[in-house]
This record gives sequence, C-alpha cells and structure tokens, in this order.
Amino acid sequence: MTEEVHLGLPGPWAEDYREKADHYTTKIGGVPDWPTEDLGIEPELLQCRLCGSRLCLVAQVYAPVAKLNIEERTLYLLVCPASKCSANPKSWKVLRAQKCNSGMRTNGSVDELVQRKENVCSSQPPPSDSVGRHNEENKSNNSNDDDFDLDALAEALEQAATLASSTKKKTKSKRANNVPTRCAAVKEKVNDLSIPVLPCFYIYFDKEKSRGKSNVCSTSNETVLVEEIMDMENDEQEKWEGEKYEYDSAPGADRTFLKFKKRLDAYPQQCFRYSYAGKPLLAAKYSQDVGTCKLCGSPRHYELQLMSPLSYFLDQAGDGSSNCAPNAWSWLTLVVYSCSKNCCPSSCGGKPANCRWGVAEEEIMIQEDEACNA
Repeated sequence: MTEEVHLGLPGPWAEDYREKADHYTTKIGGVPDWPTEDLGIEPELLQCRLCGSRLCLVAQVYAPVAKLNIEERTLYLLVCPASKCSANPKSWKVLRAQKCNSGMRTNGSVDELVQRKENVCSSQPPPSDSVGRHNEENKSNNSNDDDFDLDALAEALEQAATLASSTKKKTKSKRANNVPTRCAAVKEKVNDLSIPVLPCFYIYFDKEKSRGKSNVCSTSNETVLVEEIMDMENDEQEKWEGEKYEYDSAPGADRTFLKFKKRLDAYPQQCFRYSYAGKPLLAAKYSQDVGTCKLCGSPRHYELQLMSPLSYFLDQAGDGSSNCAPNAWSWLTLVVYSCSKNCCPSSCGGKPANCRWGVAEEEIMIQEDEACNA
C-alpha cells in the first residue's frame, strides 16, 4: 500500500507577522500559537543552545493522530534568528505540544492533517462540518423524495449563506501565483517585541499523487518527471547496465539526490512534506542516529520535513516587518522525527481525567546543500 504524503503549500500572507491565531492553525513563521498559557515550558527550551538567544518560529503544524485518539497535538519548529547560529543544526529545535487524550472524536486517516478551526483569510477555507454532512445526506436521500425535509434544507442554505458572507472570496486559483497573496483581514497581534519573527504565511494541504494518478503539475514535462521518479523507486533493486553507466559515470551524480530533486521539481511550491510514520525523502544517502524519545525511551519515527522552497517564499517578504531572515540557511531538507508512541509529555500518568498539556522536544536531522558549504 502506497504511503500517503501531504504537501504543505503556501497560502495567503498574514497582514501582520505577529498576529494571533490558534494551535489548530498550520503556518510558516510568525509567533507560536501555544494551546494554553500554562504549558510549563522551561525557558531553555525556547533558547538557542549556542548563543542563548530567543528562538523564532519557522513552522507550526497541527498534527493530530487518529489511531491514538489524539486531536490536541501541534508541532513547533524553531531556530535561532542569528545568522551565525542558524546554519548550525544545534540552533534548531522541534517541540511537540500535546494533550494525550482530549476525549474528542477524531475523524480522518492516521496521518491526515485536519484543520479544526477556520483559519483567518485562508485561501482554501475548509467547509463547515455540519454543512458538509448535510450535503452528503442530501445526495444519499435524492432517491427518496417523500422523506425530503424542506425545512432542514432551508436551514442548511441559510447556514451556507452566512458562512459565505463571513468568508473572504477565494483567489482565482490556489496555484496561480508562485508566492502567497496578502491577507486583507487584520487580527489581534502579539505585542511582545522580544519574540523574534519570520515573515508569516498560512498553509493549505494537497496530497502528493501516486503513480498512475493525475497530478497537479501544469505541464507534460512535469508529469514525465513524476513518472520517472516512480520508475526510479521501483527499479532501485535492479541493476541495469544503462542506468549504471548514467549514474556512475556522470561526475558528482548521486541517485538519491536526483530522486529528491525530481520529487521536489514535481511540486516546486512544497514548503514541507508530512507523512506520519512514513519514509522521508532524503537528499543524501547519509543519515544520523535519531535516537529514542527522551521521555519514554521509545524509538522515534519520521513525521515531517521542511523543504528548500520554504526559504524562497520567506525571502520574498523582505519588507522590513521581520527581525530575522533565512539568509544563512543552506539546507536542502530538514527532517523531523517524533516519538513513535506519542507519549504524554505532561505528568498526568496517561490518565485522561488528569491529562494536561505538556511539551516534549523531538529530533531534527539536517541535510545540507554541500555546494553552498564548499
């Protein structure tokens, strides 16, 4: 069975990079939206290991885990804003904020990223659950007009009209531009100027298409690239003389990197990839030992990875409203590994009645662009 990969693609820019959202919001940059003020985060968790400066948010990803009935779970990727530190892997951190059992019902697949609350000025606003369920019920009941409830239909239409009137009109196409669009709505902002911020834009998701399915690529050449990637994966165990000559004879050619580049080129706007307990898309053969969970000792597994286009979109901001920038970043991908058991980071003992929010530090592996470091 093919693993499901969700791609984080750029949505609209925030009007103010310090604007508040909530922990259900997936975004790049801005200020962290902690689920509660009483998280009990130790100050050193938010400080650079190298210089002690306050870390800034790179990505905030709402990441529920359905099979464990964990909806209240968000990942925060942070980095030191100082250029002398940000190129060093030790200046990066990933924190998992989690309530081990919220008692809420979870919908969707194991690794599906579900947006529970409507993001302000989202370019792809999620449909109302109630309206969506009502539409499905209407489709299933079309064949039985005798039971059709006109009052319920009128009520649903009224709800839909209200939702439409309060939601910003969608842009002509969510893939029409190479950079996010500005958002007209202004939200309450965080006034703590001591928190360094990167330019902020919101994220929408799209699934990476599997072999044999249509994809979002706009040209036939890009479609061919995706097919070539899949062919490379299926043929990795085979030894074809022609391929051997192509990859082994070309100076500097690396099969792993070529596969990485083609997957990246197929979706050139991807800021990150998410596949809970899936396989990372590595840019180089080498990898580091990601160790075990510091809390429970369980092995860590892959969850998500940042991709290099993220740096490009952040560079497009450049309007002076951010006090840090990714100028020193030279990585190709930054891979996040999390506890495979999603152990509860609070001291509740795993008992739902006692569960409180807690924070655990997870592991990051960085694969650099060697050409930039040469």
